[in-house]
Amino acid sequence: MRSEDDETVEAAVQVVDSHVHFWDPARMDYPWLAAVPALHRPYRPSDLDTGGHELAAAVFVEAGRADGDAAREVDWVEELAADWPVLRAVVAHAPLEQGAAAAPRLAELAGRPLVRGVRRNVQDEPAGFATTDAFVTGVRSLARYGLTFDLCVRHHQLAEVTTLARRAPDVTIVLDHLGKPPVAAARPGPWRADLARLAAAPNVVCKLSGLATEAAPGHTTADLVPYLAHALAVFGADRCMFGGDWPVSTLAVTYPDWLGVVTAALAGRPESERSAVFGGTARRVYRIGS
Repeated sequence: MRSEDDETVEAAVQVVDSHVHFWDPARMDYPWLAAVPALHRPYRPSDLDTGGHELAAAVFVEAGRADGDAAREVDWVEELAADWPVLRAVVAHAPLEQGAAAAPRLAELAGRPLVRGVRRNVQDEPAGFATTDAFVTGVRSLARYGLTFDLCVRHHQLAEVTTLARRAPDVTIVLDHLGKPPVAAARPGPWRADLARLAAAPNVVCKLSGLATEAAPGHTTADLVPYLAHALAVFGADRCMFGGDWPVSTLAVTYPDWLGVVTAALAGRPESERSAVFGGTARRVYRIGS
């Protein structure tokens, strides 16, 4: 990302990062890494360079390991957290498409001390997947276990998942990466309208994350801020949270530069809004104490 004429973070910032990944291909199989050789190596907490900014807490989000390794992934992340106490919450994988049959897995996850939510990645599923009766049943059952649902979709799926959010009103749904708007194509119109409709569902919150990897090479802060500003406008700062999306984000941006982009989007807003985005919202949603 070009820094010329960009607004950068002037001083160190303390944040709760609502979206980090760790993985080790020697420990588990991650099928998607074969297509991304730049990321096909271990990434552990010791590899995370925040550029001097302090992480008050971090939330691990499942990293696309093979489905059969889902339980082992949580075991491994618990091991990491024992040595890196910044890691305060886990969003684990669960097969929600199994509907009621997913209940034993959800019950097991709810008993894990760090697990706060579930993500079943939907971004590459066919149209209609998120509104099948079985998937809706699986999502709705999360309320029984006190678990949130991280929702990773592409922008063309936002209308579909708005229906899901309305059918699961008792579940806190966390939209990852602003629904992956078409930043590189510079055609935000449909995404803007669809995001606003999704934000009308009061049980949905939004992660300010993953935007740089949706942009064209050579993008600037000015290319990204309008998308963040729209999310802040339709959700409100108390329903938005900072996410680094590290290490996937390193394909397009450094950690401090992404902090600078989000900081630029918050320019001129009250300190209470900045505090919500950089900590308060994530602490509330993922039940992270001070």
